[in-house]
Amino acid sequence: MISPHLTGCSMSHRFAFSLAALAALFAPNLGLAADYSFCWTGANGYVMSGKMTLTQGVTGIATEKDVTAFKIAGYRDDQLLGTWDMRDLNPGDTWHLRFDTRTQTFPTGGSFPTSRSQGWNADGGAEDCGNPGFGFNSGNYAQDVCVNGRWATDSSIPPDSPLIAVSGFGAAQCQVQMLFSKSGKTNHSD
Repeated sequence: MISPHLTGCSMSHRFAFSLAALAALFAPNLGLAADYSFCWTGANGYVMSGKMTLTQGVTGIATEKDVTAFKIAGYRDDQLLGTWDMRDLNPGDTWHLRFDTRTQTFPTGGSFPTSRSQGWNADGGAEDCGNPGFGFNSGNYAQDVCVNGRWATDSSIPPDSPLIAVSGFGAAQCQVQMLFSKSGKTNHSD
């Protein structure tokens, strides 16, 4: 026979566990890494798609130090221009990222490099992406891309144009096939 004291204790623990399990369903899970995808549309047929993963528990403004995986691919008129993966980062390469986890936006429109600019294998001059190479820059003059070591001036859009991410991979839709569909590069993290 089970003691009434143990039965009551067991029931209260089951109730407490059920409440904890229910709360966990509705609370943000800060223990899991966060995955995002994004798409940028520049001028004159330029498009960039990308994806990134942030370190577990990052909230507020994330920087490049909080990113565990990051890839971008650039296109013009549906033709692949190039790709960049943070795993290819070399000393001296530009890697400056700011991301607001609350709004899921990349702050844009500020001087490079500040809290409102981006430099993904392209600095404020957008001319240091390598040859061959691809990079993206957002500063106070414009948002634009670097292709094979040259600033693609005709890709430029206003500097404060919104750059929004969505949770999960594959959710942001560009005008071309999603990230790396034509790149021929191996995707090591999937």
